[in-house]
Amino acid sequence: MINKRAKFKNKLKHFWKILGPGLVTGASDDDPSGIATYSQAGAAFGLSTLWTALIAFPLMAAIQQMCARIGIVTSHGLTGALKENYPKPVLYLMLLFSFPAIVMNIGADIAGMGAVGNLLFPAIDATYFSVLFTILLLGLIIYLPYQKIASTLKYLCIVMLVYFVVPFLCKQDLTQIFKSTFIPTLQFNKAFMGIFVGILGTTISPYLFFWQASMEVEERNKNKKNLIVNKKVIHEINEDVDFGMAFSGFVMYFIILTTGTVLYNGGVHQIDTVEQAASALKPLAGNLAYLLFAVGIIGTGLIAIPVLSGSLSYIITETFGWQQGLDKKFHEAKAFYGFIAISLLLGLSLNYIGISPIKALIYTAILYGLTAPVLIAIILHISNNKKVMGKFTNGQTTNILGFAALLVMTAAAVALIYLQWAD
Repeated sequence: MINKRAKFKNKLKHFWKILGPGLVTGASDDDPSGIATYSQAGAAFGLSTLWTALIAFPLMAAIQQMCARIGIVTSHGLTGALKENYPKPVLYLMLLFSFPAIVMNIGADIAGMGAVGNLLFPAIDATYFSVLFTILLLGLIIYLPYQKIASTLKYLCIVMLVYFVVPFLCKQDLTQIFKSTFIPTLQFNKAFMGIFVGILGTTISPYLFFWQASMEVEERNKNKKNLIVNKKVIHEINEDVDFGMAFSGFVMYFIILTTGTVLYNGGVHQIDTVEQAASALKPLAGNLAYLLFAVGIIGTGLIAIPVLSGSLSYIITETFGWQQGLDKKFHEAKAFYGFIAISLLLGLSLNYIGISPIKALIYTAILYGLTAPVLIAIILHISNNKKVMGKFTNGQTTNILGFAALLVMTAAAVALIYLQWAD
């Protein structure tokens, strides 16, 4: 019995140890902007979109596994792989679309965190909280070494477990939940399709592709520069990615479940921001549900914003061949940390130049929607190229899921463009 316990503990320790970039990437996918989208879905359509979590998981996992393999095999981030294997206009086009999209995403997240901070402490204005969070994040990213940042982000993921608790603080119809989870429901109207496209856009986001590949390079440099990539290494990376994407999917599922039961059944069908979702929960589900939901929003922002700003800085510095990496000190990679600072400050400034968080989310979704299909096609091409990937090219299942993601995101992009200009 003691031996079994010891073995189980050792397995858990080993599993926790291999968790890293995949877990953090998955957790950052459920940022305050994502929570706003899932809350809108639940409030407007009840449990009708629960099934999307099951659909999104394998597509997310397949793409992120490919990005992770590209990083570990080539020792380059996704930008480096693009730079070496594709014409420069393709790279510059990605940069052109990525920069404004990520900055607006950062701005929406900072604004969401600030607003929730104001809900918890009404005496302090939301603007002050936004500035405080920006300064705090900037200081931590610049002054903490990579290992500390990675470890901090990893442990911050535990905060997101609060969303697994919130739905059970009120009565649930298990039969309806089961049906909504496993029987897809589609409503062919502008409102529902808009939310559906929004869910896909916020779960399969281009910045995650860049971050995943770059973090695998960081992990490789941290552990051993001459690391031999073999099946065991790839298997551990896949486990990390699968767990991270599953974790992300569960958080998404439980947020839709919370808002789809508490808010929808309580007659609250219009949610535009995360603070509205948190506020609406208070009278309907009680103080504890409201408090946990709000704290979770701040926790997810603390995870997601370093990922967003870091991915943007990796894209820019790799594009121009400048020194980059969270494992480097500020004086060793001034441009890298400089662009992290610029992205955070630009994101914060959106609160002062008349771009509302909701408009920022819409513009972000459009830009992500346009770039995601192109990037997925490129990722598929790279990860099937034996000259680049050697013996670690895609398997059949990964290709099937990857091409499914390409088709779904292409359809979503077309639908998104149509919905923006349809009468």
